[in-house]
Amino acid sequence: MCGIAGTYRWPDGKAVTDRLTDTLAHRGPDGAGRYSHPLGDGEVHLGHRRLAVIDLSGTGAQPMAADGLVLTYNGELYNAPELRAELAARGVRFRGTSDTEVLLEAWRRWGTDCLPRLRGMFAFGVFDERTGELVLARDQLGIKPLFLLRRGTGLVFASELKALAAVTGGSMQVDPAAMVASLLYYWVPDSRCALRGAEKLPPGSWLRCRPDGRVERGRYWDLRQVAAEGRERARAGERPDLAAVVEESTRRHLLSDVPVATFLSGGLDSSYLTALAARDRPGISAYTIGFRAEDARFEAMPDDLRHARRVAERFGVDLREIEIAPDVLDLLPRMTYHLDEPIGDPAAINTFLICSAAREAGVKVLLSGMGADELFAGYRKHLANLLAVRYRRVPRPLRRGLSRAVDRLPVASARRGYRSVRFAKRFLSFADLPEETAFRRSYTMYDRDELLALVDPDLAGTVEDVLTEHADVYRDNELDDFVNRMCLADARMFLPGLNLTYTDRSSMAASTEVRVPYVDVEVVRAAFAVPGERKITGRQGKAVLKEAAASILPEEIVYRPKGLFSAPLRAWMSRDLAPLVREVLHDGVLVESGFLRRDALERLVAEDAAGQQDHAKHLWHVLTLEYWYRGATSGVGHNPQLTA
Repeated sequence: MCGIAGTYRWPDGKAVTDRLTDTLAHRGPDGAGRYSHPLGDGEVHLGHRRLAVIDLSGTGAQPMAADGLVLTYNGELYNAPELRAELAARGVRFRGTSDTEVLLEAWRRWGTDCLPRLRGMFAFGVFDERTGELVLARDQLGIKPLFLLRRGTGLVFASELKALAAVTGGSMQVDPAAMVASLLYYWVPDSRCALRGAEKLPPGSWLRCRPDGRVERGRYWDLRQVAAEGRERARAGERPDLAAVVEESTRRHLLSDVPVATFLSGGLDSSYLTALAARDRPGISAYTIGFRAEDARFEAMPDDLRHARRVAERFGVDLREIEIAPDVLDLLPRMTYHLDEPIGDPAAINTFLICSAAREAGVKVLLSGMGADELFAGYRKHLANLLAVRYRRVPRPLRRGLSRAVDRLPVASARRGYRSVRFAKRFLSFADLPEETAFRRSYTMYDRDELLALVDPDLAGTVEDVLTEHADVYRDNELDDFVNRMCLADARMFLPGLNLTYTDRSSMAASTEVRVPYVDVEVVRAAFAVPGERKITGRQGKAVLKEAAASILPEEIVYRPKGLFSAPLRAWMSRDLAPLVREVLHDGVLVESGFLRRDALERLVAEDAAGQQDHAKHLWHVLTLEYWYRGATSGVGHNPQLTA
């Protein structure tokens, strides 16, 4: 895992690449490398920051150059041993044992045709000295990031947006559409970028720059096609051996020349991976989190630690427990800087603190259970949307009466929150809506009218564009299975836009690598060959994954209620962060600029303070957006213009 950067026919390219690479130092503290080459009337420059995980010797250093090809690469290839053997059988002689060299030689032999053969997480740039072409590529599911900016015939790219912002002299403006999208989702979709002009290379795609200025794009992997193929496999009666697929993926993800540990929340996904990993690596370490007792009580959080300890004891895992009692006033600006874009999920703090503790203990690599909920319908929203179909059959007068009754209930008192009331209010906010609208409303922050009331009226058209984009993505498939339609939408939007993004930035901020065995091409193929009725059975989400895990895990872990990899937001908002909320409300840049409307924010604060509605997540995200915007418009000299 590393940081990559480079310029292609870009003015003052060497100095720019040096600064890009220096900005990414936290992603690779084990080494730095540069490469330069003339290119007609310009130059190409590649930079690299190394986190040494496989082949710790100098033969794994980057940028790696051999016989006219030069590679700067961020990621891991879990099928590198098989590719190495195939290439060696064809006469390739390797100098070292790194997967970087395997990728370089695979590219030499197959070019872009090698991309569908790669199994792992990656983003890279490869330059051909003979043709003068630079190709950028990103992994199939968007695990690893790659940002780029084009101007004229020139291009600059980097692993993080902050690196591009740092070298463009304040010429990049905030994109108001990305800000609106962030308010809706509490993250920025992978299809958008928070700064105008920059873009994210889409998952499963490549981009080729030619010396004559032409740019060519291609897609080598399409999740919609994989889902459609899975549907046909299911119709043909094929039942993938999910236990075997997950076990094999976990084993591959342990490939490393440095110690590997796991996240262990005590929930199904992390417990299953930890148990499988412990088979291969007896005594493996695992990291888990707990919260201050008063925060956990106020949040009505389940006791996940007890379950994590049970798993660790059963499988001989060395469990490291971390109490999360952070100075959130200090961490908030640090996290908004590292996250690159406005992301309002406090789980990013958990990830950063766990990875920091692991790094201090000498661990560079951790396995995470990320992705299982999206692929196997494990979120409450998936079950809730299925229940909403049945709810709509209830006579309308009864639904109205229930809605009025629930609306009058408080979500919190001065001493504690009421989770069941929060869930009921959330469910009733979307249960009467059509399928796509209900699904969007079940996990986003605002409905259409609430979002319009919150932002500058001039952004009304932008709000409609953002909502239309969600509808277009959700409907862009031929699946006849409601559950798998939801899973596909999550795998295309929620997973790369939020979970993989904050995991990458938070872990790399602590100079650690997080691997995600569920977000693997073979696991994904198996997941979409499973009909929705086997993913949600009765009121059990992830039923097929639980069936696979039951062969190794105790029942109390497999079938326990779903835990939350989150933070005690309501406790923080009512205590630690209350003064900051007031400051942002009255003197915040977003309010002063007109992007957010003070009256709408005041209403959110009042309803939350009275315990009438649960707006803790909304207000937390307003804080993250405020801090991100301050940094984007002043920290590196960005133009604060926010008009559409």
